[in-house]
Amino acid sequence: MVSGTALIYDEEMTTHKLLWSDPVCDIEVPERLSSSYEQLKHYHLLERCVHVPAREGSEEEILLVHSSEYLEVAKSTQTMNEEELKKVSGNYDAFFFHPNTYRCARLAVGATLQLVDAVMSGKVCNGMALVRPPGHHSQRSAANGFCLFNNVAIAAEYAKLKYSLQRILIVDWDVHHGQGTQYIFEEDPSVLYFSWHRYEHQEFWPSLKESDYDAVGLGKGKGYNINLPWNKVGMGNSDYLAAFFHVLLPVAFEFDPELVIVSSGYDSGIGDPEGQMNATPEVFAHLTHFLMQLANGKLCVILEGGYHLKSLSESICMTVKTLLGDPLPQVTGEMAPCLSTVESIQNVRAAHKPYWKWLMYEEHESKITNNNETVKVERFLELHMKNILFPVPPIKTATTVDTKGSAHFLPGPVHLVKEMDKSEIKALVSGFYTDLVKEDRTLFSLGSVLAVLDKILKKEVCNGIVVSPTAVSVAVALRHSVRFGFQRVLCIFVGDMQIIPNTEDGKILMIHICEKEHFLLLKDAKGNDFFSAVLGVILPVAYSYQPNLTVIAVGPNRSLGISGISLLLALLQGLAESRIFAVIEDTDINLVQSVAKALVGTSTPHFGVFVPPTQEKVNKIKILRDQFQQEWKMLQCSGKL
Repeated sequence: MVSGTALIYDEEMTTHKLLWSDPVCDIEVPERLSSSYEQLKHYHLLERCVHVPAREGSEEEILLVHSSEYLEVAKSTQTMNEEELKKVSGNYDAFFFHPNTYRCARLAVGATLQLVDAVMSGKVCNGMALVRPPGHHSQRSAANGFCLFNNVAIAAEYAKLKYSLQRILIVDWDVHHGQGTQYIFEEDPSVLYFSWHRYEHQEFWPSLKESDYDAVGLGKGKGYNINLPWNKVGMGNSDYLAAFFHVLLPVAFEFDPELVIVSSGYDSGIGDPEGQMNATPEVFAHLTHFLMQLANGKLCVILEGGYHLKSLSESICMTVKTLLGDPLPQVTGEMAPCLSTVESIQNVRAAHKPYWKWLMYEEHESKITNNNETVKVERFLELHMKNILFPVPPIKTATTVDTKGSAHFLPGPVHLVKEMDKSEIKALVSGFYTDLVKEDRTLFSLGSVLAVLDKILKKEVCNGIVVSPTAVSVAVALRHSVRFGFQRVLCIFVGDMQIIPNTEDGKILMIHICEKEHFLLLKDAKGNDFFSAVLGVILPVAYSYQPNLTVIAVGPNRSLGISGISLLLALLQGLAESRIFAVIEDTDINLVQSVAKALVGTSTPHFGVFVPPTQEKVNKIKILRDQFQQEWKMLQCSGKL
């Protein structure tokens, strides 16, 4: 099992700096790297990462993307004086040269490629490269927007060449459009490029028509360039999550990348003078977590922008914590995307309908709005991070010693706990659960359930798995959780099973995935309507609800295969500080193993070839969205197109 998170940083990249006064460029400072590195130290994240040294990118590697004439210009700046540097910088839009810029830019390229090698060779599972200068605005023969060489584009070409990759996903969550990356790959179907960016109907830099939603790529690359424009400032966590649920993730799972590279700009975070957005640092943990479910976990995060030092450094730490497999903090704020976001998402979906199977039967409808507020950022972030960060339980995943004989088949990191004593169970049941437990056989099957659940509720373990008859076990577990003080418990039932009605006054939300018409129909093991239902309904509802605990009950006659159940578990780990309790009726060793691996944080199994949903299934899911979208506002972006 590949594990470990690489971190690549070289202090020399802080020597690239502005030597004269320029109000456009003066926010791109060396402290962007150094303060972020110090914050990683502060959270004790550095010592948990695998340190990979940076190297200089070779001229040959740079020429994978850039012209030889441009490379020579960049190289020539090493011996220039300040006046000469200022003059050559003036040839480009929003860029400055320093005598060491060329060296730093080569280190940025090399660090990015070192990360790709570490991930692709299996040395680590994922990682982050802290680099300057950034890269995504840089074009074949032009520096642009603080960027000299296009680090991520070079990395994609390098990975295609060295590892024979045929599908690479680039996710650009910087607040500016990475037009350089778009130009490089707009005719290339082997690279899917997704960018969201402040646009304001072409009023915001770089103010290009081709940054709008209708720039879908050229020639064979049509459909492989996805631009999601933000047409107002103040976008928050719910807007970013809606973009992932209703655009990026469905396309990404259909594309099925072999490697994911993030152009990771944090100027899309709160307080940034460039972005003027309201997204708080923990949302980047959630975005990172979703991307970790693709490409068998092969994820390379490359720093781009980010100019509010506190917001930048906290967001980087949130990203690295997630790469390391830490439980995710609850995402904050009202879960209701604004009208402008809904419009942009619908425009993107309409523009890409001809190119993606998941959009085949979608139509168009309108939505409602929600307003964001501005805050005093520095003080806000200090308090905010104290509120959202929580002690990580010492144990990730627990089960009972028995687990119906399957415990010894589980992955090593799963911690074994003793079943609850029979006399203790009797006392507990007679006091609180006599209406649920009618037989001694059922009574004693609760030993595993209550032992593991108690560890989760007391935050001694993060999540857990037991094999037990589902109906009564889950009913007791839900009531026990509410009795313990949990106010919002999400329970997802998979398969045909008796569901004992919820009597906890709105403290439990139940979703049933089965072959009957209870809530959702998920039928095809190869994908069919899985992604439409999970990304279009279950995740938006779950994020709207913001549970304190998630319970997954897996019963017989499942319409969802093992890989689907494992992926569902992995996607739901962004909720409830990753507190998940899985109760499985089946003793199928493969199912128990797969669920345990998903809980431990091992890469989820490959889901298989994407099969589009039928029109009948799309219509059923649409009816569900229409029925529930006033209650669960994150559904409002999944309108028909």
